Amino acid sequence: MKEKLSETSDLNVSSAKKLPPSPKVAQSSLKHKLSHSVLYLILIIVGVIQILPLVWLFLFSLKDNQEVFNLPPLALPSSPKWENYLNVWTEGNIGVYFLNSVIVTGAAVILTVLLASFVTFAITRMHWKLNKFVLGLFMVGLMIPVHSTLIPLFSFYLNIGLMDHPLAIILTYTAFNLPLTIMILLGFYYTLPRELEEAAIMDGCTVHRMFFQIILPMTAPVVATTAIINMIYNWNEFVFVNTFISSDKYKTLTVGIQNFIGQYSTDWGAIGATLVISILPILIVFVLLSNRIVEGITSGSVKG
Repeated sequence: MKEKLSETSDLNVSSAKKLPPSPKVAQSSLKHKLSHSVLYLILIIVGVIQILPLVWLFLFSLKDNQEVFNLPPLALPSSPKWENYLNVWTEGNIGVYFLNSVIVTGAAVILTVLLASFVTFAITRMHWKLNKFVLGLFMVGLMIPVHSTLIPLFSFYLNIGLMDHPLAIILTYTAFNLPLTIMILLGFYYTLPRELEEAAIMDGCTVHRMFFQIILPMTAPVVATTAIINMIYNWNEFVFVNTFISSDKYKTLTVGIQNFIGQYSTDWGAIGATLVISILPILIVFVLLSNRIVEGITSGSVKG
């Protein structure tokens, strides 16, 4: 009897497996697949639109003047002019501008992140009367327009002898990026458990040791995020460099490209090659570390 029941149940299971899905289930599955297909199609179109200017710029950099003006923007060059890149690097002084951009950007990023970490630690983890007032002063910096500070800063750097010096750019970048960097760090610092600090103090840890050996390593994700954001801003900045720097040996890529365009106004292929070189570091950072930026920002908002 048990064997018959077992055979009957097996038949029911196998027959149930072979049954076609109900019309409602099939319709729901079809809608689900259709919605995903439409979503992927929209994302592909948006991705192509985003990449198209970069493709156009790359093709532009491989053409000569005749091909630039006579061929369609996305047409392939008859023979790629790779020598455009060699010419701008050897004859256009782009190598010096590129090195200056790396030095100024790196120094400003390190200084900004370190000072912002000091300030955020003092405001969020230490008890003193004016911490909220000081935080408000830094946040006011977010509302100051860049152009309104050009003349006062020009006069200030002229009086102290920092005009046409890389330090003027580094200090300006640091001052303008501090408010945003502190604002990003605040959310993460508020979520750090105070029990760690209390345990460190019980073990005789000083404030400086606590910051460098406990707090700073714990904030590594959000520190990396702020460093990347600062790097992108500093690398693309133009107004301050154009105002405070006049010597070719101190110019960065953004201003160097401007001079190069004036000097080689008829060599459009070389101009395109210069633009490709200037955006290459930013593209590499975005491709490699874009997820890191999102993780660092969201970690401060959802942790705890």
